[in-house]
Amino acid sequence: MKNKFYLLALLASLIILPHTLQAQKKGEIKKDIAIQLYSVRDRIGSYVGQTGGYQNDYTAILKELAQMGYTSVEAAGYNDGKFYGRTPQEFKKDVEAAGLKVLSSHCTKSLTHEELVSGDFTESLKWWDTAIKAHKEAGMTYIVTPWLDVPATVKDLKTYCDYYNEIGKRCKANGLKYGYHNHAHEFQKVEDEVVMMDYMIENTNPEYVFIEMDVYWVVIGKNSPVDYFKKYPGRFSVLHIKDHREIGQSGMVGFDAIFKNAEIAGVKHIVVEVEKYSTTIEESIKTSLDYLLDAQFVKASYSK
Repeated sequence: MKNKFYLLALLASLIILPHTLQAQKKGEIKKDIAIQLYSVRDRIGSYVGQTGGYQNDYTAILKELAQMGYTSVEAAGYNDGKFYGRTPQEFKKDVEAAGLKVLSSHCTKSLTHEELVSGDFTESLKWWDTAIKAHKEAGMTYIVTPWLDVPATVKDLKTYCDYYNEIGKRCKANGLKYGYHNHAHEFQKVEDEVVMMDYMIENTNPEYVFIEMDVYWVVIGKNSPVDYFKKYPGRFSVLHIKDHREIGQSGMVGFDAIFKNAEIAGVKHIVVEVEKYSTTIEESIKTSLDYLLDAQFVKASYSK
């Protein structure tokens, strides 16, 4: 009789266990995963000027992101000293009230033609002093420049590297970290002489400038993220985790190898960015998050 009882108990546990694990997978797995708010740009709306701010109330989507399981945000809406039409303090309060943390922000100021020719970027650095102050008040850890066109000459590229070093130096003095986010065009050659991405990494000071690698764009640029990790170890403090649409759906990006080599890269934070959707925005960013939550090769945190 005892053996029969134990057998029935074992069978019951085998039936219940998968459902229990599934519940844990969907509701109990916690990982530090940020989201680039550009992923939900259609929900937030567009910028309509200094007095108009942003068209939609973004607090609703912030709460949804927290409920899905995202833990922090990377902003993409800095204008006129504000984030999405809110003061730095208001933005920080909005994010934290939703149950999220403020991690980083994409913003930049290109050099004028005169600055590029002269190498004197004093005026642009004044803009950065204001921006850095605002980002510090908003509770940012990182500020990231999201784009630089392919310069016409290596000299121009060197000027931009010097410019980024100066920005990074000012960020560090204010307790922030400064980085550059790549797309695919950085893997082109400038004047048929140097690969733009390599030159930027080699001519920016790691004390002042990190690279926020967008792993999808590296692949589109016909390169390997892992090869870059090994070539420039420790330079990639933040990763943009992206795919053609939802993360993990295309099979184009070797996420397992990327995450297994994250320590070599120097990764401290990962940020989801979804630019194209197969379904609704909400379903798309939830599918992308679930892929990372379910993946055993993704650690709970990279900052510890």
